[in-house]
Order: sequence, then C-alpha cells, then structure tokens
Amino acid sequence: MEAMLREIKETSDAIPADLKEQIVLEHTPLIRYIVNRIAVRLPSHIDLEDLHNTGVIGLMDAIDKYDPEKNCKFKTYAEFRIKGAILDQLRSLDWVPRSVRQKGRKLEKAYGELEQRLGRAASEEEVADSLGIQIEKFHELLNQVRGTSLVNLEEIGGGADGERSGGYGDIVEDVNAENPFHSLKLQETRRIVSETIGTLPEKERLVVSLYYFEDLNMKEIGGILGITESRVCQIHTKAVLRLRSKLKGILER
Repeated sequence: MEAMLREIKETSDAIPADLKEQIVLEHTPLIRYIVNRIAVRLPSHIDLEDLHNTGVIGLMDAIDKYDPEKNCKFKTYAEFRIKGAILDQLRSLDWVPRSVRQKGRKLEKAYGELEQRLGRAASEEEVADSLGIQIEKFHELLNQVRGTSLVNLEEIGGGADGERSGGYGDIVEDVNAENPFHSLKLQETRRIVSETIGTLPEKERLVVSLYYFEDLNMKEIGGILGITESRVCQIHTKAVLRLRSKLKGILER
C-alpha cells in the first residue's frame, strides 16, 4: 500500500478515493491501538468513538501531506499525525477541570522547587511534607491530576504561528539534504530530553521507558514490576511532573 502511495505522490498530488479508503481500512487497528493507549488516563465520559473518528481525520491529513521524498515510512508519519489530532482534540475539549489543572501546576512547582533546593530527586514523603499534606492525601492528589499528565514525548511543540508543529516523524528530512541548523536543534532537543529522563528515579525511568518506548500498557507494566495498575499510573504521573518541571527550568535558562 505504501509503495502505491509513494508512486502516486511522485507523479500527482491527487490521491484516488478508493486508495484512501484502503489505507484507512488498513490502518484502523493502529488508530484503535493509539486511542486505547490514550484512553487509559481519560475520564469515563470521554467518547472513545469520537476520538477514533478524530484519529481517522488525522490519518486522512497524513495521506494528503505525506512526502515520499523524506526519509520516513508512511506508517511512522501517520502515527504521529493520528496522535497529534487526538491530543489536539482533547486539548480543545478542555476536559480537565480548572481546579485539577491548578493542582497539577502546584505539584509540578513543588517538585521543581524542592529538587532544585535538594539537588536530587525528591521522594514522595518530601514533596508531601513541602505541601503540608499527609502521604495518603498526596497519593489522592496524584490520582486526581493524572489526566493532566497526558503527554506525547515525541511531540516537539507549537510553531511560531501557534499551530502544532508535530513530532520527529514530521521533521525527518532526506538523509542527503544538508540543514545543519535544523540538525543541531534536533540533536540538542534529543540530548536535553534524554538527559532529563536519565535524572528520574529508577522506577519512574523504567515506567517511562516501558510505556513510551516499549509500547506496554499500564496493566502490563504493573505485571512486570509486581505492582498494581493504579500504582503504575501514580509513578507515571510523578515522572511527567518531574520532566515538565526540569525541562521548563532548562529551556528558560
């Protein structure tokens, strides 16, 4: 299917409707997979079928904008577009209450200030103490804000015009093309993210690795670590809060 898409793209921008339909059918399992992974941290009132439809729109956008001259497989490019469309839709819905977002920012700030002062990763007890709450309340707070930790680690950020610039799959140029400034920026971004993940406590680093890079779900990670799915969600939330705080501090220097 990709070979056909490449061939048509090289000669014309007009993609036949029947080919688009075949590509959508072929990638339906991928859309379902992405939706189910994102759904783990969503409240029950979010309609997953709506997210699936949004994923289809993202796939159609990928078909139209795919450039075969770039050194990137269509499936990889399509996955970034599907994820991006779904995350953009969730952001537009603003399904996280303002009070929960405020709690998330409060936790993120607590981690940032405490770890900057300590010069190391702060424990749950230390963060709870800095907030003046019991450890049980701290765990409740983590559960409340876990939705705000919805993040795509491959996403680079917004463009100058305010639009989503996509992920690494959108910016992989032809290997023969020379763009030293672009390459340097990408290399620096990867270095910062890699080093920041490396500063996480071991269990949080392992959860991030298994979830984002090994494509395991929370239940599967819990089975590997011998802990509950709920506890994995808490560890993931803490990891994302730390990452956001550390990356914000680095980028603001």
